[in-house]
Amino acid sequence: MLFPASITLLLLAALLTPLAVRVFRTAAGWMLALLPVGLFAAFLTHSGAVANGGAVTWIRPWAPSLDLTLAFRLDGLSLLFALLITGIGALIIVYAGGYVDDARKRGRLLSFLFLFMAAMLGVVLADNLLLLFVFWEMTSIASFLLIGFYNEKEEARRSALQALLVTGLGGLALLAGFILLASIGGTSSISALLAGDHVAGNADLYVPTLLLILLGAFTKSAQVPFHFWLPGAMAAPAPVSAYLHSATMVKAGVYLLARLTPVLGGTVEWHYLLTLAGGATMVVGALLAGPQTDLKRLLAYSTVSALGMLVMLLGIGTELAVKAAMVFLVVHSLYKGALFMVAGAVDKATGMRDVRVLRGLQRLMPMTAVAAMLAALSMTGFPPLLGFIGKELMYEAKMQAPAASDFLLVAGVLANAVNIAVALITGIWPFTGTRAQAPEGSIRSGPALWVGALILGLGGLLLGLFPSLMGNVLIEPAARSVRAEQVDVSLALWHGINPVFLLSVLTVILGVLLFRLRGHMRRFAEWLQVPAVLLPAKLYDRFVDALPATAARLIAYVQTGYLRSYLFVILSAFVLLAVATVFPLREWPAVSATGTLPPAAVVVVLLIGTATVAVIASQTRLVAVTAIGLVGLGIALLYAMYSAPDLAITQILVETLTVVILLFVIRQLPHFKLLSSKKTQLRDAVIALLSGATMTLFALKAADMQLEHAISSFFGENSLVEAYGRNVVNVILVDFRAMDTLGEVTVLAVAAIGVYAMMKMRNGKKEEAR
Repeated sequence: MLFPASITLLLLAALLTPLAVRVFRTAAGWMLALLPVGLFAAFLTHSGAVANGGAVTWIRPWAPSLDLTLAFRLDGLSLLFALLITGIGALIIVYAGGYVDDARKRGRLLSFLFLFMAAMLGVVLADNLLLLFVFWEMTSIASFLLIGFYNEKEEARRSALQALLVTGLGGLALLAGFILLASIGGTSSISALLAGDHVAGNADLYVPTLLLILLGAFTKSAQVPFHFWLPGAMAAPAPVSAYLHSATMVKAGVYLLARLTPVLGGTVEWHYLLTLAGGATMVVGALLAGPQTDLKRLLAYSTVSALGMLVMLLGIGTELAVKAAMVFLVVHSLYKGALFMVAGAVDKATGMRDVRVLRGLQRLMPMTAVAAMLAALSMTGFPPLLGFIGKELMYEAKMQAPAASDFLLVAGVLANAVNIAVALITGIWPFTGTRAQAPEGSIRSGPALWVGALILGLGGLLLGLFPSLMGNVLIEPAARSVRAEQVDVSLALWHGINPVFLLSVLTVILGVLLFRLRGHMRRFAEWLQVPAVLLPAKLYDRFVDALPATAARLIAYVQTGYLRSYLFVILSAFVLLAVATVFPLREWPAVSATGTLPPAAVVVVLLIGTATVAVIASQTRLVAVTAIGLVGLGIALLYAMYSAPDLAITQILVETLTVVILLFVIRQLPHFKLLSSKKTQLRDAVIALLSGATMTLFALKAADMQLEHAISSFFGENSLVEAYGRNVVNVILVDFRAMDTLGEVTVLAVAAIGVYAMMKMRNGKKEEAR
């Protein structure tokens, strides 16, 4: 019950937060943070249940016939993410409460954060592919609201739309991949798929399924070439950056890849696609971080690099690589969340984020400085912080990679060196120096702006000193969920002097050197510029800019405004699809007549045929309308002859009303004349005959087929007993198919309202003309 209750409580909090802000005022962040703190404690109590590979589930049927259930599942992997979401989320709620001064904006920001927290919890707890997709799209919508929080700024609106479009398009691909995966596995239940003995890897549709799911995961987790939306999202407030774009949303793609590793992993395609994409993202993110001077953009590009490392480790797929990925997941969430909070606090205190100007802030912000330095040291992999353990595990995993280990190792060392330089620039440099006074117009930051960053920084230190606190309780169950087998995790701070330790020392030396040469790095990056037209962000801009003109041309071609064009397209598609798909798949035996038509029926059929020809050949509207009425009257007579008086009466009423309406409006229509050429008339005649022939074949085949048991006897037996009606047709319309009838009545009512509105508009124009 915890799982749906936690999501429901967060959604309720999103609704009630503006009221809570008015009640608690500046203390709202502290009070509202009690909810995620309570959820963190509740999830932590389940650590024993998942410690040995177990799982806690909650299932309620939704639409069983469609294999849809409200199913939630907590295992080692989802527990790790749930603790990060709620734990860091609680600190972010406190931070956001102190970051925004305006009460209305504070309530709106906290409300959006709770909405996102609920969506992200749903992603990691969902045990059904389609349910996971619903929450996946909720994260995109919530992030759109959060990135565009400062909606009065064009940059914020543009960045929010960019993130929504990129992740939304990936979401559509993900939905298609989920549908294919459910088709391959025979179920949309994630638990059932995980227990399916790797059925997906041997399926014919494995490659398209894999590509579609990877597209969804790569767009969400900002993998190359979709990485550009993440730095653009830095237009959001600092609490959003600290939460969504370092600890949660961008990790959703990583979670999905880890979750589906037992189903889709273990293949050559999986290994090379993830390793290549992750390695490229790791390097590109590091290279793009080098020339940046804005605190948040530096951190954003280093986040891109870190996400690439995580995907690459999952692509390597060995037991050691998975353990390294789970440890680095925690490491990155702790130090990056803290550094983003620090960047926001610095921006709020000084009004700037340019690292070339910021210096000596330790006197203005002593507690923030301590938090920043702890987080930066963890990011550099400096002992005894948790980052040191994570970096050594990653190097060891790359050294034991089944393929291209040397390349991965060299690329990893270079990327980590750049990230060390970024850590020194963002977490150490702004707070050191001899500046005696605070910048002009600066403000003092309250506890809400530094307590969260300090807790995360101290968390990295504590877990580094006592790694067993995390290894057996969190990392081992999570790695076991990813590997779908027994995994032993024993984390230690010191393993002696070995090649991995020497690589760590080399990385730190290179990082410090790059930090010292950061000015030359920026100038080199400016010199080594890629042509703008080749950059993914520029390609995205060109694509978006071209959309309106492309849409206008497409609409002008498709939406001609002529009903005959639409009918031609619809009927042509119907005939082609029938010929291409339906006819070849079924036997079409000759239908022999079981009897002869009565003379009266023959006369009626001839009447209908004659009237149809008259409609086509008529030179005046009056003749055409009369002939159409005769066609309808003939059909009504056929209904009456074959024991369907209700249909006959309805047909007569409809045809009479139609003829009367046409006669009323005939005077308002343009002059009657033939506008189609002989060629067009011939084309229309051919498609009309083909459509009629196709429908005739369908009707004959339908009469010859019995796919299900006849239901006519059911209605005859139950109309009087259950619906108290002797007229079976009326009972079907009013009781057994009441919703269908209600829909038809609604359509007629809407059409009548539309006609009435058009008549009122016409009368209004006439009065204006007078």
